[in-house]
Amino acid sequence: MFEILFEKRPSVTARYRQGPLSNAREHFLKQCAQQGYSQAMLKKIAWVQLSIAPHLQIDRDRLTAQDIELAVDAHARLNGSLKSRKLFIHIATEWMRSLGCFVQPLPVQDPYSIQIGAFCRHLREERGLSPVTIFSRCERLHWFFHSLQPPQKPLGEITVTDVDAFIEMMATKGWKRSSLGCLASSLRSFFHYAEAQGWCASGLAAVIESPRIYLQEGLPKGPSWQDVQRLLDSSSGDCPADVRDHAILLLLAVYGLRRGEVARLRLEDIDWFGDRIVVSRPKQRRTQYYPLVPAVGEAILRYLRKVRGRCEHRTVFLTLSAPVRPLSGSSISAVVRTRVRSLGISLASNGAHCLRHACAGHLLSAGFSLKQIGDYLGHRSANTTIGYTKIDLTGLRQVAELDIGRLL
Repeated sequence: MFEILFEKRPSVTARYRQGPLSNAREHFLKQCAQQGYSQAMLKKIAWVQLSIAPHLQIDRDRLTAQDIELAVDAHARLNGSLKSRKLFIHIATEWMRSLGCFVQPLPVQDPYSIQIGAFCRHLREERGLSPVTIFSRCERLHWFFHSLQPPQKPLGEITVTDVDAFIEMMATKGWKRSSLGCLASSLRSFFHYAEAQGWCASGLAAVIESPRIYLQEGLPKGPSWQDVQRLLDSSSGDCPADVRDHAILLLLAVYGLRRGEVARLRLEDIDWFGDRIVVSRPKQRRTQYYPLVPAVGEAILRYLRKVRGRCEHRTVFLTLSAPVRPLSGSSISAVVRTRVRSLGISLASNGAHCLRHACAGHLLSAGFSLKQIGDYLGHRSANTTIGYTKIDLTGLRQVAELDIGRLL
C-alpha cells in the first residue's frame, strides 16, 4: 500500500515501511481504500499513523480513549491546533478499533434496563412489531424514566401522576397532540406488560389518558404536484449529489415509498430484464412488485454508472464521501428536507414522507379509487389511505361550481 501511495518517492516509501507498526498501519490503509477514501486522504491517514505509532502500545491489547489522547498529545507537531488534535484522535481510534485493541468505556447502567429489555423482546418475539416501532417505544420509555423525580424511583412506586407530569412536560416543549398520543400509547403498552409481570400495581395502564385526537383533523402534509415537479427539476444536474438525489426523489414521488424502503433497496431488487422493482414492506411482512417506470429506471442507471462506485455493499444508495456506507432512512429524509427548504416550499412536514402524501394526492386527482391507491401504497386498511387523500380539491371545486338554485 505504501508503494502505491508514494510510488514516485522511494525514500518516503522506505521511511513509512521501516516505521513502527508497519504491518498494522498498512492493513488499516487498505481498509480505508476499500471504503472509498481519496488518495490525498489516505496519505494524511498514513502520516497520522506514522506520527503517533511510536507512542501507542498495542501489545497491551486494551487501549482506552485516554491512552489514545495521551499518544496524540505526545506528538509535538500539533502546535495546539484543536482541529488537528480531533483528527488525530479520530484516526487513531478507528485504527485501534480495526485492530481490536480499543476498549469502549462501559455505559452507565440504567436501573430500568432489565425491564425495558424484557419489554423489547416481548414486542419483537410475541407481538411481532417492526424494529423501528420497538426502538421508538423503548426510546420514549428511557425519556420517561430519566424524567422521574426522585431519580431511579422503584418501578412499583410510579404513579399516574408521574406519567401525567411527563406528558405535560413534553407538551410544554412543543409536542403536538398526535405525538403526545403516541407517547401515552407507548407508556400504556409498557405498563400493561409490567402489570402482567408483577412489576407494578395493577390498574396503572388503564388510567393513562391520551390527549383528545380528532379523526382526520389535519390538512394533507404533502406538497402540490407542481412543487414535486420543481423538486425533481432542482436535482436534474450532473454533479454526484444531484444524480443520486434525483433517483431517490423519483422513487419517493412516483411509487410513494417510505424512506426506509428506499434505504433498504438492494441491487438485486431491480429486475432490469423484467422491468420491475421489488420492494420489501416490513409493516405488512410481504414483498410488493412495481413496474419499472422508464424515467425512474434511467435515473437509477445513471446513478449506478456515473456516481456509485464498486464496493462490498449491496444496497443501492450510498454516501458520497468516505467511508462509503449505505444511506440510512434519516439520511433519505435529509435529502428531501434540504431540497424542499432550498426551494422555499412551506410544509408542516418536509421529510421524505411528504412525497408519499403527494403521490397519494396525485393518484386521487387522476381518478384512482381509495382501494387502488391503498394497494399501490401498500396499505392494509382503507382508513389509512384516507389520511393521505382526505381532501379532493378537484371534487370540491366541482361541488362549489354547482348551481344550487336549480336544485331547489
